[in-house]
Amino acid sequence: MAVSGNAVLVVVDIQGGSASTLPTPGIPVMSGRAERGPRVRELIRHCREAGVPVVFIQEVHKRDLIDIGRELDGAEGPHCLEGDDATELASWLEPRPEEFVVKKRRYSAFFGTELEIILKAYKAETVMLVGGLTDICIHYTAADAHQHDYVVRVLTDCVAGSSERAHDAALESIAYLQRDALVTAADVHAWLDDRERVSA
Repeated sequence: MAVSGNAVLVVVDIQGGSASTLPTPGIPVMSGRAERGPRVRELIRHCREAGVPVVFIQEVHKRDLIDIGRELDGAEGPHCLEGDDATELASWLEPRPEEFVVKKRRYSAFFGTELEIILKAYKAETVMLVGGLTDICIHYTAADAHQHDYVVRVLTDCVAGSSERAHDAALESIAYLQRDALVTAADVHAWLDDRERVSA
């Protein structure tokens, strides 16, 4: 897997709190969450072990929806409301005290957040994305990362769309932006293993 310089794993909107086996209310999600969860958790563990920073992204909106903007103009109903257990990060993610949890109020993790400051602090050149939705928050975050001149790697078996069709279409669009953008968890594990061998 081609990686340029320092890489950061960005975990996008894996929410649901203590009931994290369920999709976030108000948002349609394709099947397969039970399989993706352990895959993401193992990836986070391996990144930490290999010294690759992990950043968590959490979508949050005020209960009166004053900050939700035009999100309700689409297919989604009210979602990610402040104070709801379903808005909290999935309980199995367990961010460490030294890791960043970035709260966002728009689809892109870059828009109106401190993510760019964090990536600069880590001297990141490659951004690896997992989470959801492939066709919404992953897509827009990948496009913004691309436009900020990061190398983008989207783990196709660690992201989920609002449907299989939308998932596939978004991945095709991301691959159009960067020809090598689509990778798998196995690709990243192999790269991490190589990285650890070189640094040993």
